[in-house]
Amino acid sequence: METLLLYNRWLHIAAGFLGFFVAPAALYVRKGGAAHRLWGRVFFWAMVVAGSTAIFSAVVNGLTFLLLTGIFSLYLAWFGYRSLYLKKLHQGQRPALVDWVGVGAGLLVFGGTLAYGFLSGTVPSLVFGAIGLMTTGRQLWSYVQTTPPAPGQWLLNHISGFVGSYIAAVSAFSATSLHFIPWPWNFLWPTLLMVPPMIWVQNRYKARFRQGQHPGAVVEVRIQPEAA
Repeated sequence: METLLLYNRWLHIAAGFLGFFVAPAALYVRKGGAAHRLWGRVFFWAMVVAGSTAIFSAVVNGLTFLLLTGIFSLYLAWFGYRSLYLKKLHQGQRPALVDWVGVGAGLLVFGGTLAYGFLSGTVPSLVFGAIGLMTTGRQLWSYVQTTPPAPGQWLLNHISGFVGSYIAAVSAFSATSLHFIPWPWNFLWPTLLMVPPMIWVQNRYKARFRQGQHPGAVVEVRIQPEAA
């Protein structure tokens, strides 16, 4: 088991560092272009590996807080990825079974994260649990409401999911490695630093959508196949 945990740790570190470096590259290049899609895919799979190995390590070592953090990062990466397959919700597209299962699992996980935060007095769990519940709540509402979502909502979800996953990964690294920053700030500073610019960018996109601009005029849009 010790050897397996060692290999798991090195795989987690490698995937995490890969994600740290390629995420800024995906943000820097032209949105929707070939380079953006390439680095976005690399980041997504890096987060899948990093999140899965973190969950495995947390389960074996009984680390509830890091277990919830790993699930949080993994879920948000999936949420950002799946948004690319739901670009036509405003035209009557229906979510696939995997989307319903995912949002249901997200509600359970983030509800548990919030409850754990209340019971243990862990501030980051309260913050991440609340953010996760708001994200999954909006996602579920977009599935069940009779009024279709705005045409560019998938883009806002894509941004929230991938940036949120990146924040969670950086937060976990900071909490476990940057011991010179006092708790809980070593876990919360990525959220405080990255969320305001993300909201600012999303608000700019929202303003352009309200002015009648099609998402294709904002970013290069390539409709993904519905089956994923």
